[in-house]
Amino acid sequence: MRGLFVTFEGIDGCGKTTQIEMLSSDLRAEGIPYILIREPGGTAIGEKIRTILLDKANSGMHARTELLLYEAARAQIVEEKIRPELEAGKVVICDRFYDSTVAYQSFARGLLRSDVDYLNRWSTADLAPDLTFLLDLDEKTAYNRRHGRSDEEDRLEAEGLAFMKKVREGYLALGQDEKRIKVIDAASSPEQIYQKIKLAVWEVLER
Repeated sequence: MRGLFVTFEGIDGCGKTTQIEMLSSDLRAEGIPYILIREPGGTAIGEKIRTILLDKANSGMHARTELLLYEAARAQIVEEKIRPELEAGKVVICDRFYDSTVAYQSFARGLLRSDVDYLNRWSTADLAPDLTFLLDLDEKTAYNRRHGRSDEEDRLEAEGLAFMKKVREGYLALGQDEKRIKVIDAASSPEQIYQKIKLAVWEVLER
């Protein structure tokens, strides 16, 4: 039996990590096999690409270069990790997937949506998430949350509020178009957010 492919999306600072940890903990407690991965990265090749993408020293990177690097990392993780684990019947939890590419590279960078959509399909060989949680938070609150953390800003986080506003608008547009995307108010408490996530995941698992 094929497993379940669950992705988490949202601008940086929206609380994805906390929700992923809560879901992972519940799956582990229930004895449900799962794997946790992230984009870009998740493989030896993908992690090297991630380093290039997020390094602030690469501020001169062209938007098309950025797009192709994301798709290259994605092609590798789909074939090396995601598809085999789904075929093994596991729940695959991915911190970001191709919705991020639409929001960041199309809506925020201005690349043609048709080009981004084509490359998303091509790099994944038409693999799509079963369920996507979009944690929606306004860019100012997300910025304040990020700056409460100890880690340094990466190249994309350093783009500023206007950029993140465009990313958020892109995500919300996707949330209206795609039935698999569940938009959740990320200003709620982590526990309130997680109850919605758990309900949706278990509803699918129990079918």
